[in-house]
Amino acid sequence: MKINLANIKKAKNLLNNRECVAIPTETVYGIAGNAYSDTACKKIFRLKKRPANNPLIIHYYDLKKLENDCDFNDNFLKLYKRFCPGPITFILNQKKTSKISKIATNKKNTLAVRFPKHPVTRNLLKYLKFPIAAPSANISSRISAVTSSDVKEDFGKKIKYILEGGRSSVGVESTIIDLRNNPKILRLGGLEVGIIQKILKKKISINTNPSKILAPGQSRIHYSPGIPIRLNVKTIKKNEAYLLIRKSKINKMNHYFLSKKGNLKEALKNLYTILRKIKKDNYKSIAVGKIPHKGFGKTINDRLLRASKFK
Repeated sequence: MKINLANIKKAKNLLNNRECVAIPTETVYGIAGNAYSDTACKKIFRLKKRPANNPLIIHYYDLKKLENDCDFNDNFLKLYKRFCPGPITFILNQKKTSKISKIATNKKNTLAVRFPKHPVTRNLLKYLKFPIAAPSANISSRISAVTSSDVKEDFGKKIKYILEGGRSSVGVESTIIDLRNNPKILRLGGLEVGIIQKILKKKISINTNPSKILAPGQSRIHYSPGIPIRLNVKTIKKNEAYLLIRKSKINKMNHYFLSKKGNLKEALKNLYTILRKIKKDNYKSIAVGKIPHKGFGKTINDRLLRASKFK
């Protein structure tokens, strides 16, 4: 992708002035603000209508930029070396000397950190003197944005600037792993758990529904297109959209498929785009056919289950 330095400079100037801008990442678009600024972090929460107890992910360029804010450990360094920059977020212990806004962390002594792979945002981070807090660019509990037009659709002129970066290549949020003690997955996402286990050479527990929210994406209701969703459906109702994992032999107007041949990675990438399309096509509800509960299918099922809680 060709980098437009004038656009990056514009975003940088706004961030320097504690404004918020939308940024592209390989997972989804984010609403970014200076992570050291209470003012900027408050603006993020206000724009998203995000509950204050839901901490923000802090985005860094590299390890050198992170060392002032977090304690490193062996598991983190192994995963960083293999997967970063990329679609994985780490929960680490925060240093007492860290300047990260307590608004961003909900006054916790832990930090959710990520190193995004998208070349536009990496260039932006390289030129900034601070990390950026950047949750997904959507209204809280709704579908994340994977294009700049999705961001415009949700926020209009409420966001000062959208840094263009094309369509997000992964299409869902990062996988979140807590590395403070025994590693555990807190959110399924754009990196398969099995690959992480191979690098750490151990089985990793999964706890995506804790009694207290420890990381983004753990809310019971999330990722909703704003209309009811029914799961594992074989018989659909009249005037209902039918969401399928693969293209079927019967191709009706109300049938939407996530992948031509049932490829779970492709299906994951298309999920949010198709949910938005169904809503735009004026269907009042969505019936979802069975999705294989393996690999990225687990992430798809997680997103659809949380979306189905919307009433």
